[in-house]
Amino acid sequence: MQRDELVHMLNQVAAYYAAYPEAEAIEGVRSHLLRFWNPAMRNQLAALRTDPRLSLLAHRAILQLAPPAP
Repeated sequence: MQRDELVHMLNQVAAYYAAYPEAEAIEGVRSHLLRFWNPAMRNQLAALRTDPRLSLLAHRAILQLAPPAP
């Protein structure tokens, strides 16, 4: 899937959870990605960590799945 599409979809998921308390919102996005995104899509998350188009919530959620390398 194209990077632009992934960023757009991830921001949409994050927008849905934006009204939740922060910890619940992060977990909601993370959980959604695990349940509904296929492995190929999830494998691309690490590359999105530095994308400036991601919302803060989306960024925090993908750090839970694809933490930065030490």
